[in-house]
Amino acid sequence: MQAQEIIKMISESKKTTPSMAFIAGELEGLEVEKAKFVGSSAFGVLIGDYKDIADILENNKERIHSYHIEVKARNSAIPLADLTQYDARIEPGAVIRDMVEIGKGAVIMMGAVINIGAVIGAGTMIDMNAVIGGRAIIGSNCHIGAGAVIAGVIEPPSATPVIIGDKVLIGANAVVLEGVKIGSGAIVGAGSIVTKDVPENAVVVGAPARVVKIADENVAQKSKIVEELRNL
Repeated sequence: MQAQEIIKMISESKKTTPSMAFIAGELEGLEVEKAKFVGSSAFGVLIGDYKDIADILENNKERIHSYHIEVKARNSAIPLADLTQYDARIEPGAVIRDMVEIGKGAVIMMGAVINIGAVIGAGTMIDMNAVIGGRAIIGSNCHIGAGAVIAGVIEPPSATPVIIGDKVLIGANAVVLEGVKIGSGAIVGAGSIVTKDVPENAVVVGAPARVVKIADENVAQKSKIVEELRNL
């Protein structure tokens, strides 16, 4: 996606405060036009925007004896993605915004965050607590290490997104800054800060990251992904 598309979508979207209210009382025939109600005549859950739920509670305060409200977000512009659309393994606690592409057999681990417009290639693993910024493009069969940050570029809109080739290994807690292109087969050492383009098959380490060697067969074997982890 182009940055201007995302900006327009966010600016024009109806901002919502998604909420849930657990309610108890005399609920038979409860009018809930602007929210969804799941429950019985004595107990249930209201699901919808906070304002609509608050109106329902106020308009039915004589029938609702007790309630508890949980607010999931505030003035949110973009919903979370429908995870059932992906042919991938997505573990609990991952946060994936709408308009994200995830390829077949990808693995998204606990705590990973993937922002709008990002593209994750087939067979790529996004490890625990990694952050994939908006519009970042990651190739197939990569491993993005735990705590790594792939910068997003929704603002400023003129910025170029991060583009990562196939079979790239990004070490834990590494940072790849906006506009950087990482060639296929490259390896980024743990904790490195990548500020400029990385050639194919290069091994880079440090802050700022620098090329220390070109990966040979021995290095490639050590960084090889495990296909069994990607089976569904």
